[in-house]
Amino acid sequence: MLRRPGAALRVRRAAPADLPQVVAIDASATGLAKPAYWQGILRRYGRGGARRRFLVAEAAGRITGFIVGEVRDWEFGSPPCGWVFGIGVPAGEREAGVATRLLEAITADFRRQGVTTVRTLIARDNRLVLSFFRSQGMMAAPVIPLEKAIG
Repeated sequence: MLRRPGAALRVRRAAPADLPQVVAIDASATGLAKPAYWQGILRRYGRGGARRRFLVAEAAGRITGFIVGEVRDWEFGSPPCGWVFGIGVPAGEREAGVATRLLEAITADFRRQGVTTVRTLIARDNRLVLSFFRSQGMMAAPVIPLEKAIG
């Protein structure tokens, strides 16, 4: 557990060896293990590319969280902004600053790319994640997500 004094936390790019722990963290939150999905995320975002990031937090040789995001340009007239579309921390590591460190790392990277805004989408009933992002200063965006069932 990261809350022990002296447990150093390091944020770095995700590597193939991290995937089993990332899959387990995600499955504990969603109830669904998705190894193929995470393989695809690593393939597309793990290299860091020009504007894509897949980062993990590591302490004492264990993955204690992950975050995935990218810079998107001119979607529906919006200037380039950073998007976070995946974040996870095991229940036993929450409130130890892991998610905050991950968000700080990815937003610092977005800033280096000239971005001044970061966004995310959250299910309206996901109060845990909503309260985290609000605690980080995020608020409602000037956009409205729309959807239509097609099947």
